[in-house]
Amino acid sequence: MPVIDITKDLDAREITITAEFAAPVERVWALYADPRQLEQVWGPPSHPATFAEHDLAPGSRSLYYMTGPAGERFSGWWQIKEVDEPRSFTFDDGFAHDDFTPNEDLPVSHNVYRFEAVDGGTRLTSSTVYDSAEALQTVLDMGMEEGATLAINQIDEFLAKSA
Repeated sequence: MPVIDITKDLDAREITITAEFAAPVERVWALYADPRQLEQVWGPPSHPATFAEHDLAPGSRSLYYMTGPAGERFSGWWQIKEVDEPRSFTFDDGFAHDDFTPNEDLPVSHNVYRFEAVDGGTRLTSSTVYDSAEALQTVLDMGMEEGATLAINQIDEFLAKSA
């Protein structure tokens, strides 16, 4: 399984997920940069993602939604802050209404995704920080840890099929 570690620190308001993939950094980066590929792995298998907009460029936005088994939609947005291709990107991530306007009743996270070459593959370290411990607890209670793990664990299989 790609996810090798999950660390939650309520005092620091942070969750860090470490995963390793059997593909070079450039290939894993290409998956995150291409909305059609990212759609295949962003949501857990039960909630596939659709990206209406996606561009890994500083100042750009990504808009997406995940579709649940009964057809329900869960929308979100990214505001891309920094990009250091293929090593890292940072973005704010929030929940959205169906029209992609931010849902200010739910937490926003501040994310850093780092990619490094290890043993012929790639290690992803995803650090997500919230403005408060309560905000982090809210998303943990919503199943964020389980959903992220299921989503990330799809990446190796997708990369193998699309090679």
